[in-house]
Amino acid sequence: MPQAKIYGIREHLVPIREALSDAINEAISVGLVFPRERRLQRFFPMDRADFIYPAHERSERYTIIEVETFQGRSKEVLKRLVRELYSRVPAATGIAPRDLDVIISEQPRHAWGLMGENGDEIELSYKVAI
Repeated sequence: MPQAKIYGIREHLVPIREALSDAINEAISVGLVFPRERRLQRFFPMDRADFIYPAHERSERYTIIEVETFQGRSKEVLKRLVRELYSRVPAATGIAPRDLDVIISEQPRHAWGLMGENGDEIELSYKVAI
């Protein structure tokens, strides 16, 4: 159940939100072999004063994408997701790769609650151990 959180400066993030959402969804679908229709994303447009980063290394388009998912995917699959994001997001939004950070966090399924059930007890429609 990959969920993405996206952070950036409000005036740069909001205008590209739809294109960015589509690119992230496609990257997750291809990278993790995950159903496209199960899009789970939250956008966090931030005021400049609340988004602190090294301005000499990044532009105002600096964006952070955090993907939280179940443990169980191989290192190669997680690296494929990162490559997919770095391929699709710049092409769809114009964000330079140097202005994009990707962070993948994995948790055990028992640490999730999904649709009223424990994550390790729910029957999934997709594979995690790939």
